[in-house]
Amino acid sequence: MELRDLKSFIAVAQHGSFTKASQQLFVSQPSLSKNIKRLEEFLQVELLERSTRYVRLTDAGRIVYEQSKKALLALEEIPLLLNDLKQIHSGSIKIGIPPLIGTLFFPELARRFHEKYPNVQLELTELGAKRIWELVDNGHVNLGFVVLPTNETLFQMKPFIEDEFVLFIHENHPLAGESEISISQLKDEKFILFSDEFTLHDLVIQACKDTGFIPNIIYKSSQWDLIIELVSSQLGITLLPKSIYKKQVNQQVKIVNLTETLRWNLGIITKKDSYLPFAVKEFLAFTERL
Repeated sequence: MELRDLKSFIAVAQHGSFTKASQQLFVSQPSLSKNIKRLEEFLQVELLERSTRYVRLTDAGRIVYEQSKKALLALEEIPLLLNDLKQIHSGSIKIGIPPLIGTLFFPELARRFHEKYPNVQLELTELGAKRIWELVDNGHVNLGFVVLPTNETLFQMKPFIEDEFVLFIHENHPLAGESEISISQLKDEKFILFSDEFTLHDLVIQACKDTGFIPNIIYKSSQWDLIIELVSSQLGITLLPKSIYKKQVNQQVKIVNLTETLRWNLGIITKKDSYLPFAVKEFLAFTERL
C-alpha cells in the first residue's frame, strides 16, 4: 500500500469527483484512477461506486476513508513530535477564526504574540463559528476561536473574552432615545442578522424566541460592517456585541442597552486528545496571560 494511493482515494472521497480531486493533487485523472485501482487491488475490495453522474463510497470505502484520514494525520504528526523534542520556537499555527472576532480582538493579540515569537507564523482561516468547529474536528486547523457553548465531548475549551449584546439602531428610530429596552419590544421590527453559518445568527433568534416571538429577518450578511451600513440606511435593526460599536464609525447608528442579559462568550477550542504542537501550546498559554 502506497501513501499516494491513500491520498488519491481521500481526495476523491472528499470531493465526490475525480476531476476536482485531480485538480487538488495536481495529477492527471488517469494517474488518479490508476492509484485508486491499485489500492482496491491491494485491499481486495471495491472502494468507490462509479457512474457518469456521481462517485460514491461503498460500505468498504467508508471504512477505508475514515481509517485513512486517521493514518495520514498520525504520519503528519511525526515532524511535529520531533520539533517538540528539539524545543524549537518556530513553525506555524493554523487558526480558524470568525471574521468578527478577527476584527475586534485578534490584531492586538497577534501583534503581542509576534513580538515574543517572531519566528512562528499564524495562518488564518476566516469562517463562521459553525464551520470552525468542523475545521478543528477534521484537523484542518490547530485551534479555533468560537462562540460558546461548544461540544466539550469533542473539544478542549479555554475561555477567551466576554461581551454583551446591545441594540444597534438608526438615530431617527423611535426607540433610539430609550436608555434601555426589552427584546420583546422588537417583535414588530425588521432584523438584519449574520448569515446562518454564524452562531450569532442562532443566538439572536433564540433570544427573540425566549421572549415570545420569531424575528422578521429581511437581510443576512457575513460582514458586520455591511450589517451596520444597512442599519444606517434605516432598513432594519440588529443585535450585536457592544464591542463592535467602538469599531464602527457611522454616526447615524446608535446603541441601546437591553434589559435582558444576553452574553457573547468566546473561547478557544482544540480537538480533544489530539497532539498539540509546541507552538500551539505556547499560543494557548500566551492568551491566558493577557
